[in-house]
Amino acid sequence: MKRSALLLTVLLCCAAASSSDTAKRPRITGIGVVMLGTQDQQKSEAFYRNLARALLPQSMEICDGCKSLPVETFFPIGGRQFNGEPPRNLLERVVFMTDDAKGLREWLRKHDCKVSELQHVLKFFSFTASDPEGHELGFTQSGNKRDRTKATAMDDGPSSGPSGVRIVHAGFIVRDRAATEHFYKDILGFRPYWHGGMKDDQTDWVSMQVPDGTDWLEFMVNVEPNADQRLRGIMNHIAIGVPDIHAAQKKLQENGVKLTEEPKIGRDGKWQLNLYDPDQTRIEFMEFTPVQKPCCSDFTGQHPKP
Repeated sequence: MKRSALLLTVLLCCAAASSSDTAKRPRITGIGVVMLGTQDQQKSEAFYRNLARALLPQSMEICDGCKSLPVETFFPIGGRQFNGEPPRNLLERVVFMTDDAKGLREWLRKHDCKVSELQHVLKFFSFTASDPEGHELGFTQSGNKRDRTKATAMDDGPSSGPSGVRIVHAGFIVRDRAATEHFYKDILGFRPYWHGGMKDDQTDWVSMQVPDGTDWLEFMVNVEPNADQRLRGIMNHIAIGVPDIHAAQKKLQENGVKLTEEPKIGRDGKWQLNLYDPDQTRIEFMEFTPVQKPCCSDFTGQHPKP
């Protein structure tokens, strides 16, 4: 009887400690910016400028040759130019929004994760870190809630950058699924969203949502180690949410974006349309909600909204 009482006390104490420990982790609300590498800055800017034209509200315009108005002002994707052999992953950094950059940095340090110094530029606080496979991550906190234009929190409602562009997920190749899931799930608090594959009985993609929003990361597993740049560009990708895939297709074509594929319903039951930037990085347009039952597993989290 005493042993049972002692065991119960220990369990209750552990549960209380776990709950308290989790409460100390600052919120991670969504994807703010994705940094992409490019071999030709001018070609990339032209490509993303056309995407911006297609996605901007009709009341907004982009002027050709506006040096003082960079494309990232309208399209929340920045890039750095490389020379020679391209890196294996052109998604150089995925930046998440948080409500407490300093606190989240300390949280990661507490869990023996290497982090950069905290930066303070204008009203924003930020730092960088890496996951177990070396994917570079950024975490940014706006100075006040009103300025958090790129945050996505379930209780605040979805929002996006100044262009209205809504990055719903980023995906990259993962070799060690167990170590990667441990980092994102157990340390950062990401939650399972969906998993599936080319066949019903296998898992090629693992989706995990940010702890306090509906954006997600997609781990691309089972990718051959010697994959060429084309395959790596397909796997290391970003996805932009749109309410109507066919309307998005029409706008893209009207703005001179070359499409090589037609819209299709993916294995997750959502309409999607793939296109590729000048460096063969896949840009996936995806409707926010599925139109049919997904393969392989059910969704376990809320879907993003426009």
